Amino acid sequence: MTKVLLVDDDTELCALQAEYLRVEGFEVDTANDGEQGAAAALSGEHAIVVLDVMMPRMNGIEALRIIRQASRVPVIMLTARGDDIDRVLGLELGADDYVPKPCTPRELVARIRAILRRAGSVASGHEAQMPIAVGLLSLRPEQRRAEWAGNLLDLTSTEFNLLEVLARQAGSPVSKNDLSEKGLGRPLARYDRSIDVHVSNLRSKLGLLADGRSPIQTVRGIGYQYIVE
Repeated sequence: MTKVLLVDDDTELCALQAEYLRVEGFEVDTANDGEQGAAAALSGEHAIVVLDVMMPRMNGIEALRIIRQASRVPVIMLTARGDDIDRVLGLELGADDYVPKPCTPRELVARIRAILRRAGSVASGHEAQMPIAVGLLSLRPEQRRAEWAGNLLDLTSTEFNLLEVLARQAGSPVSKNDLSEKGLGRPLARYDRSIDVHVSNLRSKLGLLADGRSPIQTVRGIGYQYIVE
């Protein structure tokens, strides 16, 4: 079974979510503060971490910062509804997605499955196993490996997914909704800045083209495009 780590100081809610996840076929561990959660997330035993932002001793943002120093395990942040600051900060620090609280167990399960599914390849069949090369960028989807000019890129699962989508359609604009559907496994919500933040993270990790531009360009009114040199 796939093991999920739930990190939330609301013990009653955490227990209810864990029970629902177990019914859905997941194995679940829980932690009730940020320090315990960060340590458990770094154990390497979990396929995905669900991390609440508001917790005692160490909040979810600090816990995520510690996790991302040593691990690429997928992380879903639980954020207060409408709290854009924590949401954006979490994405900038490497969270794969977020779920506003309060959320139903069904919604949480759907997000977990979407992230885990996209932790495979966004393509299917033989195409998914073929290397992708666009200029100085090379991707090996079957290994979840990305390189720029021969140097390994340190990407989160979601960052790799989005880069793969853009690289497969290099030279053509890709809408934000398509990026959200194929990269995050969910439709783009109104006022959702997740794709913009993830793309900003990618730009900071990729190298520059010969003319000094980022290889990922904004296409106004549509989304983003990976430039073919």
